[in-house]
Amino acid sequence: MSTDLQGKTIAFLCAPEGTEQVELTEPWKAVEQAGGTPRLVSTQSGRLQAFDHLDKADTFAVDTTVDVSDHTEFDGLLLPGGVANPDFLRTQPNAVAFAKAFFDAGKPVAVICHGPWTLIEADVVRGRTLTSWPSLQTDLRNAGATWVDEEVKICEEGPNVLVSSRKPDDLKAFCQAAVEAFKR
Repeated sequence: MSTDLQGKTIAFLCAPEGTEQVELTEPWKAVEQAGGTPRLVSTQSGRLQAFDHLDKADTFAVDTTVDVSDHTEFDGLLLPGGVANPDFLRTQPNAVAFAKAFFDAGKPVAVICHGPWTLIEADVVRGRTLTSWPSLQTDLRNAGATWVDEEVKICEEGPNVLVSSRKPDDLKAFCQAAVEAFKR
């Protein structure tokens, strides 16, 4: 195990239901293996229900909620995908404000799959270059971003480092790039 992220705490922002499990668990393991502390942040306390595409998968204990936490407790933010997860988060003002605060503070953010919907709602993708699940490309362009079809995109043209990937097949590259960004 490396110690690249020793002393760093990374927020994983997820809705109470609908997170793509592998997009939560693989980056979570990568943060732990790099010596960091992942914390599960949601809009409700208790447990969240993850999914394997459209099928219910495991549940995970929520560490804290967006109404009692803020970006100052964390060194970076990771937004997993799943269609329902970011679709719900973007309708929750506290969750949107929580995500936006990482950009305002210049802290690294990593996002995968449908996760950019939350960032679109936070109005933090304008002028940035990122990738996502292909169906979000029009949404991202309409929000002022440049969309690219790449395994992982690291954008440093903005107030923070923004790491993005398209889908679960990209997780190896995504996890490596996210850990690198969180090291800074």
